[in-house]
Amino acid sequence: MKLTVGRYLLALTIGTNQVRASLSQWLYTSDINKEALSLLERPEIHGIQNLYTWKSLEPQEGQYDFSAIAHDLNQTRSRGKNLWVQIQDRSFSLEYDPVPRYLHKPLYNNGSVPQCDGDDCDSNFVAGGWAAAQWNPHVRDRFQHLLKALADRFDGQVYGFNLPEVSIEVQSNNTASGYTCQSYFEGTLDNAAYLASVFNQSYAVQYVNFWPCGWANARNYMSSSFRFFADHGVGIGGPDDIPFKTTMENNAYPYMSKYRHRVPINVVAVQEPDLAAINPNTSKPFTKEEFMGFAEKELGSQILFWALSAPWLHQ
Repeated sequence: MKLTVGRYLLALTIGTNQVRASLSQWLYTSDINKEALSLLERPEIHGIQNLYTWKSLEPQEGQYDFSAIAHDLNQTRSRGKNLWVQIQDRSFSLEYDPVPRYLHKPLYNNGSVPQCDGDDCDSNFVAGGWAAAQWNPHVRDRFQHLLKALADRFDGQVYGFNLPEVSIEVQSNNTASGYTCQSYFEGTLDNAAYLASVFNQSYAVQYVNFWPCGWANARNYMSSSFRFFADHGVGIGGPDDIPFKTTMENNAYPYMSKYRHRVPINVVAVQEPDLAAINPNTSKPFTKEEFMGFAEKELGSQILFWALSAPWLHQ
């Protein structure tokens, strides 16, 4: 595990000295607006995770615009809090393709492909968003240039950076894009290792939920990916902190728990849909305490990102 001196000091000096010892509560959003800044003032909140799309960070090839991150970093620092960045290379809306326009060329297989977000995408593929073609080595090369530029600018200033969840549903018969489950798997691991290699002080994290073609550790995708993260100093995380969630228990949850002490950091989020999840033992929505207990005791997480709509934040 690569836990550098810089990352150790960061955990001690930025915001809280409790990140490794107990569960630290943060906010999660896609827009640090007035509501988010107001909630950030709460003393129990240590920071905020915000999403930034690849397109917004690199509007033209090799020309980067990090003004939004810099602005949000100033906003959080002025309040004595921390910023966490999620670099978004996929969307869940056909109206927004998150990759830069210059990638819409044959060399990059258009840069992105439609993805499905339904429950029966295998039999009824209905496009509902876009995903960057990270299995294309030229796309991945440009993405890694972005990661290096971000590290040069923000390493040690932003608390952590994460790549989005690994689940993806693209048409497997779309051979024009070059997609295969294996090429996607290898490309994702390559990006995660590169992220950790360029960030020596800020945390580098890969979100994991389900691997395409890797359900319940098929092809050993789940076990080998977590072993890879531990070997390459990549932190682990997930987009959904839902106790008793069978689909997650069959996939990422056991590995998040198993590798809790073998990676630099373990984080998880309670996003908007999670707040509606029902506890099968009580037939009621999960409480704040139940979400926190599961994240800390079962998953071994040190940071919990809360959606701004979490009821307890408005009490």
